[in-house]
Amino acid sequence: MAIYVTMNDKFMSGWGGAQGKINKYVVECSTREQAVQIVAAAKRRSEMKYINMVARLPKYPESKYVVSLRKFSELGEIWTGDVAKV
Repeated sequence: MAIYVTMNDKFMSGWGGAQGKINKYVVECSTREQAVQIVAAAKRRSEMKYINMVARLPKYPESKYVVSLRKFSELGEIWTGDVAKV
């Protein structure tokens, strides 16, 4: 069962493909350990706000949000830390 970590990316919001919208970054994790790692990494990044763990893939209105969905396995070490080696 997947766990999703959601957050607002302040840096990517409001311009480019997200002009006039909020960029919502969502990471799909396979385990709670992965999700906890993503939350910890997101909290270290000043551009990430409103960080949450949820059990279902969230839906956001396209009129207000641009959603970037990534799988844990697609992310680099800055996000995954040592968990990727497990």
